[in-house]
Amino acid sequence: MGDPDVLEMVQEEERISNIETEYIFGMNEQPLSSRETSFLIGEEPVSAKRFNLFLRRRLMFKKDEQSKDSIFFRDGIRQIDFVLSYVDDMKKEADFKAERRKEFEQNLRKTGLELEVEDKRNSEDGRTYFVKIHAPWEVLVTYAEVLGIKMPIQESDIPPAETFPFSYMLGPLKLPKNVRHPRPEYFTAQFTRHRQELFLIEDESSFFPSSSRNRIVYYILSRCPFGVEDGKKKFGIERLLTSNTYSSAYPLHDGQYWKPSEPPNPVNERYVLCQNWARFSYFYKEQPLDLVRNYFGEKIAMYFVFLGFYTEMLSFAAIVGLACFIYGLLSMDGNSSSTEICDPMIGGQIIMCPLCDLVCDYWRLNTTCLASKISYLFDNESTVFFAIFMGIWVTLFLEFWKQRQARMEYEWDLVDFEEEQQQLQLRPEFEAMCKHRKMNAVTKEMEPYMPLCSRLPWYFLSGATVTLWMALVIACMVAVIVYRLSVFATFASFMESEASLKHVKSFLTPQITTSLTGSCLNFIIILILNFFYEKISAWITKMEIPRTYQEYESSLTLKMFLFQFVNFYSSCFYVAFFKGKFVGYPGKYTYIFNVWRSEECDPGGCLIELTTQLTIIMTGKQIFGNIKEAIYPMVLNWWRRRKARTNSEKLYSRWEQDHDLETFGSLGLFYEYLETVIQFGFVTLFVASFPLAPLLALLNNIIEIRVDAWKLTTQYRRPVAAKAHSIGVWQDILYGMTVLSVATNAFIVAFTSDIIPRLVYYYAYSKDATEPMKGYVNDSLSTFLIADFPNHTAPWEKRDFTTCRYRDYRYPPDHEQKYFHNMQYWHVLAAKMTFIIVMEHVVFLVKFLLAWMIPDVPKDVLDRIKREKLMTIKILHDFELNKLKENLRINSSELAKQVIIQENKVQLAKSAV
Repeated sequence: MGDPDVLEMVQEEERISNIETEYIFGMNEQPLSSRETSFLIGEEPVSAKRFNLFLRRRLMFKKDEQSKDSIFFRDGIRQIDFVLSYVDDMKKEADFKAERRKEFEQNLRKTGLELEVEDKRNSEDGRTYFVKIHAPWEVLVTYAEVLGIKMPIQESDIPPAETFPFSYMLGPLKLPKNVRHPRPEYFTAQFTRHRQELFLIEDESSFFPSSSRNRIVYYILSRCPFGVEDGKKKFGIERLLTSNTYSSAYPLHDGQYWKPSEPPNPVNERYVLCQNWARFSYFYKEQPLDLVRNYFGEKIAMYFVFLGFYTEMLSFAAIVGLACFIYGLLSMDGNSSSTEICDPMIGGQIIMCPLCDLVCDYWRLNTTCLASKISYLFDNESTVFFAIFMGIWVTLFLEFWKQRQARMEYEWDLVDFEEEQQQLQLRPEFEAMCKHRKMNAVTKEMEPYMPLCSRLPWYFLSGATVTLWMALVIACMVAVIVYRLSVFATFASFMESEASLKHVKSFLTPQITTSLTGSCLNFIIILILNFFYEKISAWITKMEIPRTYQEYESSLTLKMFLFQFVNFYSSCFYVAFFKGKFVGYPGKYTYIFNVWRSEECDPGGCLIELTTQLTIIMTGKQIFGNIKEAIYPMVLNWWRRRKARTNSEKLYSRWEQDHDLETFGSLGLFYEYLETVIQFGFVTLFVASFPLAPLLALLNNIIEIRVDAWKLTTQYRRPVAAKAHSIGVWQDILYGMTVLSVATNAFIVAFTSDIIPRLVYYYAYSKDATEPMKGYVNDSLSTFLIADFPNHTAPWEKRDFTTCRYRDYRYPPDHEQKYFHNMQYWHVLAAKMTFIIVMEHVVFLVKFLLAWMIPDVPKDVLDRIKREKLMTIKILHDFELNKLKENLRINSSELAKQVIIQENKVQLAKSAV
């Protein structure tokens, strides 16, 4: 029969050859057995030469089939959790970088991570190396305990929250249940290695979701050392990326976004998200927030929860704002003020004083007929109601958001989440730059420490830079004002002299033309300043060397928000509260720099100009932002792919496809929040002047949600998952803006709108009981004697009338106190101040009552939290008790055995005697 060992060796050789043949010719479609798997990963003592030959053959013949969408190592078993890439260069630092990479990768292997390198010859461009990283089970369980990751221990027995009676009506807005809730609800506990039996571990390879796996690997990468340079220990992937030692580091998407994955790859959550979340045709559907959280992590998911909730609340404000606008539209024809202005026998007979010196002529009031009608759309009785409504709306928004946030904290196991786990960790850059160490009073351990004297120069530079740029914004705003003042005279004289413009004068007045061009110019300047400041603020914040990630984000948030607040809102504040307020009167005008006369408001007030300014800046910013977010990454990705290869995207590997995508970046979410908060300012701070602002914001946000979802799933590399239990410092900023919005809207109604002067006239100065507002326009205009004009002010041409009118409450030229403010002026001023005080107190009282009545955490959520904590403690207690009983049982049986052995020995001894 022959030697058995020789026979077994021949059989083993035949089995190996059969496996090779099946894989080479694609005949084996079954998953590998455990023994075959062991063979492939080198656990059996097979010849190294034959093993390497097998891998080379499999790579050669199976590359096109196995690697296109595979998220596994070449063995098809170990999942790729992270990818590093680099390009060999021929510069003088090439050897230095290679040494750094070698040291770094050796240290990664020492932590337990498994690495597999794709040679540059296998890459599409022939230049890029890819280092694939896999975290085995032991590494995952170790760092899951370090990071305090919560994992399921038992399926939850808490019934789902009750739905309201008419919830079935919202059926078309709902997603399928398996998309809304892809996993059952579980009771969870922080993972610990010595309690592994407690957790619901069915399959070790899929127990930790991919978001947790890439978070763990990134935690290791960010703390892995790569050498000692200049006497300092260097570590962290971010430093290697900064120095171009590696060109990129990213976790993989789990498949293509346009098709589902095929076995053995896991379920393609990216495809599910793209189909149910990133499609613009699903704009009316709810968001699959649990799936977003599972795939991208809680920090990104919390942003979409906030954006979705904010959009829902905007729908109520948009409906009320639209109703106010429709009321203005329907009641426009009955507005006595615009009727008088448009009447040729009233407005046509009123001669107004020139709006600029020398070159501007006298003009008739009815030339502003169209402007007065449009102004009434936004400046009517509903304006007061809407300003008060929005003051209450922002309170309800914040209070209900706290409840939504608390509900998400419970559902996503973030109730006991401590920010220190991530945000309060020392930044690797801080540790690398610190030369000093200091004893921590709490931990009694030596920690990196940077003295204040080392940071002080950077703090001064930072403060000076922010102040300089905000001053630059103010200077640009003044420049736009000067532009409007200087161009207004040109427009006025040009339109007066050009007979061809006779037909457009009725709707395109010099005031409207100047306001429109000035607002557009201001918007362009805002975008330019914003572009440069973003770069400078990020650089300055890094130079400050913040100690923790939280300090870094807080410092950058303060700089960016202060600047953008001044940048976007300064022109609106000017029009609302300064323009037309310090003009003076004919014969004694106020001049800017003693050259340009201060701007005057339209006879109908400055509200229409504020509306124009707000509409152009808000709409322009939203359109520009959406185009930038959608087009910019798509163009960059197309260009990168075009430079890198000539083949179709469907022909190259999963890690190469992700490598060619745009990076979301650590600050990607920061800019999304900033954009939303700036929009919130437009909606709340100046909403009394533009009731349609919530509607514009609503339409933008419906698009914004889908654009952000689309770019995250299709145009960006997968971000590293991170936890967050709230929107952080943005909530405090929103609260501050809600308080400020009450004051700004009260002042807009009082000083920018024409509501209060009309009410004063209605109740105190009207002389017609049947038509109380009759004569208001004439009453609101004062008279000036043309002969009193200084030589440098009056127009060059002489006229046959002796007086002109201007908007103010002053005594006429024949009064002994001519041109001084009359009693009606003080009555109107007193009414304005009274309105501001009353409105603020009423709104703030309602705000505090609502905040007191609405709990931050809903009662049903509190009950669920208590129930889950009770059940978790009980499960842990029962587990420890059973473990203790089992140990005692083993120990007691061992003790009984020992007693029996001792008794037998004694009996043997006695019998021997």
